[in-house]
Amino acid sequence: MVKRFLLAAALTLTATMSTTSASAFSPAPDGSPNASPFGPACSAIEGSLTDIAGQPVGTAVSEVSELSTLSDALEQAGLTDKLNSAEDLTVFAPTNEAFEAIPQETRDKLMADKAQLTKILSNHVVEGKNEPADLEDATLTTLGGGEVTAKGSEDNLMVDDAKVVCGNVPTKNATVYVIDKVLMPK
Repeated sequence: MVKRFLLAAALTLTATMSTTSASAFSPAPDGSPNASPFGPACSAIEGSLTDIAGQPVGTAVSEVSELSTLSDALEQAGLTDKLNSAEDLTVFAPTNEAFEAIPQETRDKLMADKAQLTKILSNHVVEGKNEPADLEDATLTTLGGGEVTAKGSEDNLMVDDAKVVCGNVPTKNATVYVIDKVLMPK
């Protein structure tokens, strides 16, 4: 239970990247037909995609400048290593802008409260490497024990009230969907 919670928290922070056209990227190492990233914000991370594909998700997030706040939060919560050692995850990674939308005073308190930070981050991680088709109308249980609802498809994919701006980003042990909002537990 604790392992699932920590994994969810770590994945939550990694879900904030944006999306661009899938044609701009090479297929994922697994060669699956839907392996290409998609969404308007993918172009911002295009240079990182080759580097992160073979890395575990906790490390991969730290390689993407648009996810640096998530990376810092994962470190602060002690979740980076837990995410790196987990198998087959989906991480909804909030962008830096998603974190900046939280008032500074609230953000500072959150970053200083490891238990609360872990709870929020765990709300961004689910078990299994979910492909876009798996998220088209799905209710998913997070590693923190809560639920998130995914709806839509590809360029219109939403997770709760967050828009996926770059989806289907492969890492060694996870599929990352960068989102434009931090998912708060319900």
